[in-house]
Amino acid sequence: MFYIHQTSCITAQQSFVEPTLRSITESVENKLYATENNYDSIPPNVLRRLGKAVKMGIATGNEVLAKQEVDGIILGTANGGLEDCIKFLNQIIQYQEGRLTPTNFVQSTTNAIAGQLGIMYKNKGYNITHVHRGLAFENALIDVEMLLSDHPTNTYLVGGVDEISEYNYTIEDLAGSYKKEILSNTELLNSTTDGSIAGEGAAMFVVNTVKSNATAEVKAIKTFVTKKTETLEKELSQFINTALPKGEKVDLIVSGKNGDARLNNYYALVENQLKETPTTYYKHLTGEFPTSSAVALWLASMVLSRTEPLALLKIEVANPIKNILLYNTYKGNQHSFILVSAV
Repeated sequence: MFYIHQTSCITAQQSFVEPTLRSITESVENKLYATENNYDSIPPNVLRRLGKAVKMGIATGNEVLAKQEVDGIILGTANGGLEDCIKFLNQIIQYQEGRLTPTNFVQSTTNAIAGQLGIMYKNKGYNITHVHRGLAFENALIDVEMLLSDHPTNTYLVGGVDEISEYNYTIEDLAGSYKKEILSNTELLNSTTDGSIAGEGAAMFVVNTVKSNATAEVKAIKTFVTKKTETLEKELSQFINTALPKGEKVDLIVSGKNGDARLNNYYALVENQLKETPTTYYKHLTGEFPTSSAVALWLASMVLSRTEPLALLKIEVANPIKNILLYNTYKGNQHSFILVSAV
């Protein structure tokens, strides 16, 4: 597969530049907004015109691209800068298709973040954005895997970004995706009701096929669509048997459990199938959003590189961690496994 060399992440917690969980940011009315940073790497005259998704994407991209050049940019997002898209559509009505503000239009497309990073760094290589709801980031990883198979000497930026859009939040809320009662994220994992809480964030990775000085290795990725637990059980067995080297085992599960009682059976199945393996969670820190698995990969790479110890995840593991399994399901329909290993 490929190796991770640089990482950067923005979430509701203090994950940007110097990760720490000395204090946990709590949700506000079932929303976990990403912590706003100074964004020192973005020129002020540019920053004031950017929507939140683009800010987060550019800031995390700048953090890693300042350290290493890349041959292409591959991002995953479900909604991109949806808030700017709605603003632009409202302006069409407000100004009767007259002189519209171009900024909202420019940032309204899902490929705005990858495009902006390409322009800023004069990168004329492969530039693409995958928009596949809960599998957007995983498809970006698969794309990178195929690119590196064809161009093994190249280096790429890959990441996932999504924001809380008031418009999209309303739609998802009406669809039953979020809690009806107000619930703090600190109590999320113990919830027995339907729905989760909304989140947002961005995570970026510089990857290539060079093992030297890498922080972690992405060994395997598997995506599939099903609502049947029997299919999930079968896919997990096949993935473990195929992806893990002989004689090795999964040392830690990073679970995407999000407090939605309707999805507990999927996460419980994975934990029970690997019942000797400790499990940790992260969506009580980030909230639920389609590309949250990018944050899970960032957490795994932090643990494996010892950049931030396991205190970040608040879990004790007796043995050294070599292999981490990331499991996530989006709405109980789209599922993904990612195996990350120590270098």
